[in-house]
Amino acid sequence: MKITDNYFVFDEKRLEYRCIESDSAIPTSDALVLLHEGLGSIDLWKNFPQELAIATGCRVFVFSRYGYGKSTPLSEKRTFDYMHQEALNTLPNFLKHIGVDRPILIGHSDGASIAMIHNGGGHDVGGLVLMAPHVFVEDLTVKSIEQARIAFETTELSKKLGRYHEDVASAFWGWNDIWLSPEFKNWDIQMYVEKLSCESLLIQSDNDPYGTLAQIEVIEKLSRAPTQRVILKDCGHSPHFDQASATIDAIAQFVKDSLCEDRYE
Repeated sequence: MKITDNYFVFDEKRLEYRCIESDSAIPTSDALVLLHEGLGSIDLWKNFPQELAIATGCRVFVFSRYGYGKSTPLSEKRTFDYMHQEALNTLPNFLKHIGVDRPILIGHSDGASIAMIHNGGGHDVGGLVLMAPHVFVEDLTVKSIEQARIAFETTELSKKLGRYHEDVASAFWGWNDIWLSPEFKNWDIQMYVEKLSCESLLIQSDNDPYGTLAQIEVIEKLSRAPTQRVILKDCGHSPHFDQASATIDAIAQFVKDSLCEDRYE
């Protein structure tokens, strides 16, 4: 296993990233790019990228977005379109920097939304893996984010998150404040879902405190490209942790099928 850490500078911000290559890595440009959740970072993926590299044989790239991990801390409040900025500005430039033209994007929560905006916004990708995606804001989501705020202020959550972020306050409040702002209740990316141009693997728990099955149902309804669904039981908001084996197996098969289709087009 080869793991390389580096930094990418974009828009005067320093973003950390990591490349993972297994001993059985495919000697091609095929690559998986992981997009983390609203409180995620490189390190918060834990061993999942390494396990994906082994299961798929592909190079795996992960990076911490602005305000997370060891990347430049947030210096202003996030705006209504912060995921659009990541999807349409930062991500294309990051892919150019690492020399990946047509990745399979694997997004979790906010990261899944960013993946959909990226592809629906006109950027070609080899496939989308969408774990616990957000297409619109549900009351359930808002209530869970309110509970996260209470936990951050009254429990050890801040200390725990501090293991994964150099500026934990920047990471938490940047996410929490925008999601709980009155204007964000109208956030909706269905117009991007309608323009998805590649197959999607939808992975969702039937008991996710941050989103219901309505999120993947609207993707299935609106996407013009094929979709597959995997509904996991005994699982929360993080399928790659709560049901790791089932999640990795589903992604590995999807990646294998996607790469085979690409090579015979």
